[in-house]
Amino acid sequence: QVTLVESGGGLVQAGGSLRLSCVASGRAFSKYVMAWFRQAPGKERQFVAAVNWNGGSTYAADSVKDRYTISGDSAKNMVFLQMNSLKPEDTAVYYCAADISGRWTPGLVKFISTYDYWGQGTQVTVSS
Repeated sequence: QVTLVESGGGLVQAGGSLRLSCVASGRAFSKYVMAWFRQAPGKERQFVAAVNWNGGSTYAADSVKDRYTISGDSAKNMVFLQMNSLKPEDTAVYYCAADISGRWTPGLVKFISTYDYWGQGTQVTVSS
């Protein structure tokens, strides 16, 4: 069993920054793929970014890749999402997810079905 707990969300003005954290417990993470997704009110959950702790590879959605950075600390079982130049349209609940298969496939990391475990989410609100 894997438990994921997100933190770091909050209210920020447009142009500001936030750093989200996700701590995982229950199993070793040396081969996992970790990701962030977000879901705005009335919209579907969408992929934000993913990182492969085994190889250090990352992949981000086009809409955020110039502003967001995903990173991980496998020694601490943590993954981070640094979000800069935030916009009102970034407002959403942000979710941490874990794929325990050990396979890094860029074409698959953006799909919800790839992930086995999910956190409860942390709210990010960007005011204009």
